[in-house]
Amino acid sequence: MGTGMASNLHRQGLLTAVWNRNTAKAYSFAERIECTVVETLPQIINYCDALVICVSADGDLLDIVTQLEPYLRTGQLIIDCSTVSAVTARQCASRLSSLGCDFLDAPVSGGVEGARLGTLAIMVGGSDNAFSRAQPVLGAMGKTITHFGESGLGQAAKATNQILCAGAIQAAAEAMAFAKAEGLPLDKLIDTLSNGAGSSWYFTNRAPNMMHKHYPAGFRVRLHEKDLMICRDMAKQHGAQLPLIEMTLLQYRRLIDQGHGDEDISTLFRLKTALFDQP
Repeated sequence: MGTGMASNLHRQGLLTAVWNRNTAKAYSFAERIECTVVETLPQIINYCDALVICVSADGDLLDIVTQLEPYLRTGQLIIDCSTVSAVTARQCASRLSSLGCDFLDAPVSGGVEGARLGTLAIMVGGSDNAFSRAQPVLGAMGKTITHFGESGLGQAAKATNQILCAGAIQAAAEAMAFAKAEGLPLDKLIDTLSNGAGSSWYFTNRAPNMMHKHYPAGFRVRLHEKDLMICRDMAKQHGAQLPLIEMTLLQYRRLIDQGHGDEDISTLFRLKTALFDQP
């Protein structure tokens, strides 16, 4: 995701420097687009007024904010495109506000395809002023950009999206396993049902993975598991337990234990086809 997003910032003339926890990855990317690499995170502050972050988990984001805090300048804008909890987003916003900096929680959806094409859906929480300032940056990475309100609401919108993703991949995998058991020609089925009422982005874009039994990482099982745990915790705050989340987490844990945690979530097809192999 980060490579595609940074590439689109570069195409719009907005990318001045990059940093990655894996320095080799940063240099490999920068060589292709002739961009500056900083080897220590605080150095990047010297190159930008706006900083875009995209990391895997709450702890990663909090660590980055902690490293940046002593070096940030008043007025700098930090845009976080990671998927973390709304609580973490609000904590970061509060910490950075005390330094005179703006923070937007701006998680994204659209997969590696959307990141590459610059067509991501971006869900934003934060002040009106920060959202207005961020428009050129957000517009370089996404097509649908929505300001939901105060800090944390971007992450709440993303959590909602992750529940939808769980339902969509569950339905797509189960339907494809059923079709396979029925002996249907899966290529024709995908072409036809992609234009039907029951279709979804996940069916159209990930059913081919299932047909070919090949699951290149687009949205890794481990990461969706992490996101659904965030959704579970948020639901608990309302006294609710969501069956779809619980079922998907149980199945993801089985896939991870079987060594499939770094595959795309369409690998759920493995478990669904096994349902039809019962004696």
